[in-house]
Amino acid sequence: MKIAIIGGTGKSGQYLVQQLRQQNFSLRLLVRHQAHYDPSIQVIQGDARDLATVRTLITGADAVISTIGQRGNDLPVFSAATANIIQAMQEAHISRYIVTTGLSVHTPADQKSPWVVQATRWMYANYPDTTRDKQTEYELLLATRLDWTMIRLPLIELTSAAPGVTASLTDCPSNKISATSLAAFITDQLQDNTFYSAAPFVANEV
Repeated sequence: MKIAIIGGTGKSGQYLVQQLRQQNFSLRLLVRHQAHYDPSIQVIQGDARDLATVRTLITGADAVISTIGQRGNDLPVFSAATANIIQAMQEAHISRYIVTTGLSVHTPADQKSPWVVQATRWMYANYPDTTRDKQTEYELLLATRLDWTMIRLPLIELTSAAPGVTASLTDCPSNKISATSLAAFITDQLQDNTFYSAAPFVANEV
């Protein structure tokens, strides 16, 4: 499979790229700034908020993954990037899209624990623009027929440890996830339709 990745140079994205390379996926990576990468990875320089760049990135891909994060004080990037990804994927007849986001995103099935409710309130109080933008991103996906999965995450620990994970459509199982465990979970979703058109919470087992 050929996988197009947005956010692969980020902290958790680097773990994902490593996982996919180990499993011999063909990778095409979107980067904002040119740098040296393994020659086995095809690199496209640009910004996910530019539709032409996204079209170039996903050409010939079997699936698209986004682990994009907020860039400092930039305007929120999440819904703009996903809107472009949706349009480009529909034009190219690519169906599988996996994207990561935070705990603050709300779905009708949610039964959030008090700590998750508090974390969501904190995000809206301290980062209102980006938090609302992530909710908009989810609503954009709801309106599509893509085989999308939005993975809602607690604190990501940048570690090579890979404890087991639990996924839930109603509440976050714990307050952390290993970046290595997350990379393995995302990779598994490329061959798994369990969470098509769904937004599971994913975290390490307690």
